Amino acid sequence: MSTTHDRVSGRAWAVLAVLGGAMFLEGIDVAMINVALPAIRADLGLSTGVLSGVVSAYVLGYGGFMLLGGRAADLLGRRRMFLLWLGVFIAFSGLGGLATEGWMLLLARFATGVASAFMAPAGLALLTSAFPEGPLRTKALGVYAGLAAGGFSLGVVAGGMLTALGWRWVFFGPVVLASLILLGALALLDVEPRTPRTGRFDPLGALSITGAMLALVYGIVRLENPSHGPALTAALLVLGPALLAVFVVVERRHPQPLVRLGILRSARLVRANVTAMLFLASFAGFQFVATLYLQEVRGWTPLQTGLALLVAGIDTILAPTLTPRLVNRFGNLRVLFGGTLLAVTAYALFLPVGTDTVYAAMFPTMLLIGLSFALAYAPLTMAATEGVPDHEQGLAGGLLYTSIQFGTALGLSAVTVVGVAAGGGLPGVRAALLVPLVTALLGAIVVATGLRRRDPSVPADAAPVAHQPVGA
Repeated sequence: MSTTHDRVSGRAWAVLAVLGGAMFLEGIDVAMINVALPAIRADLGLSTGVLSGVVSAYVLGYGGFMLLGGRAADLLGRRRMFLLWLGVFIAFSGLGGLATEGWMLLLARFATGVASAFMAPAGLALLTSAFPEGPLRTKALGVYAGLAAGGFSLGVVAGGMLTALGWRWVFFGPVVLASLILLGALALLDVEPRTPRTGRFDPLGALSITGAMLALVYGIVRLENPSHGPALTAALLVLGPALLAVFVVVERRHPQPLVRLGILRSARLVRANVTAMLFLASFAGFQFVATLYLQEVRGWTPLQTGLALLVAGIDTILAPTLTPRLVNRFGNLRVLFGGTLLAVTAYALFLPVGTDTVYAAMFPTMLLIGLSFALAYAPLTMAATEGVPDHEQGLAGGLLYTSIQFGTALGLSAVTVVGVAAGGGLPGVRAALLVPLVTALLGAIVVATGLRRRDPSVPADAAPVAHQPVGA
């Protein structure tokens, strides 16, 4: 696929549509399942533990295998991994739609999470390879981020509509969309040359980091329910860091490590990943609490809830249109900082909600959330991959999406724990709403630590800042 720094072929934009569609699929899939949970429980008679497991099983598979997925993309071929795991996603999403028992749903969601863990970094690496670094890649990543963010916001509406037809359609719908994406990918993605690969897997590193991520994510998820065995939860939260320590020792000694630790010397990359974790923790926590507030406290239907959140989908329009222009003018960091501040403002405005709050009072929050996502998501993706060598783009994508999933798990668990501790109901909602506010504020602080540094994403003729060396 031929590209230049001034233009790219129409084929490259078609590839962007396919890869962005895959990220939209991931977001809409997660959001639709969340809306359909009450209907699934009513039909299959699931316990609360199994029902929460339907959500956490996906996060567990995604977060646990993401770094391995990123390395597999770099070593085994990005196109090959993308197509293979998109097929796995289709198969197990279909299984979820046919489920008659709780264990079938748990298996389906875990497997689709693992499939996404291999598919997402491969897709991001394919995208960054198709567009040269600079304004064109900025624009492409804006479209990509807009589709990804739009999936999360529009998925709530789609989930409400499909649940009205029957909850199984929230599984069959993604099968149809993913099948279309697979056909497009087969036609558009260039077959990778059969060149000998000098790299090889680091099995001990893969086992230790996957085990660490599984233990940490599962331990965090278990915090949501105080009735879960506290001894096992504590053991998991100790085992996770211990396995991380093993992983670091292994990576330092291995000639071809799963994660080259030197990549973490880039302050920009680390800052992007920490911010992504906090930003997505705040969003996931808010979406969960807002859904409970609207449906359980206010008695709104899933469709009404989805429509209430619909305005947040404005990021789908603004991310590919407004954000690239702002990034080209001011740089990633300043735009990202503005996005995090908008998120803080949005969550603060929602704190006073009560049993009779009119939607007009909630509307500013929903609008600001959409604006914050439009300004933050694409710059996070850009900052996490900028300056990374082409052969490590899969690894950079794996690190970013691991941070996103880890943040999602943290946000969901934190709001659940705080809400339960406050007694549930409206008091629980108000207490839980402090979690997204605090995490978004922490994210803004992390971004602010880099504001005095020179941002390499700002063109020399667009802003009075010079270029910054990688890792500064």
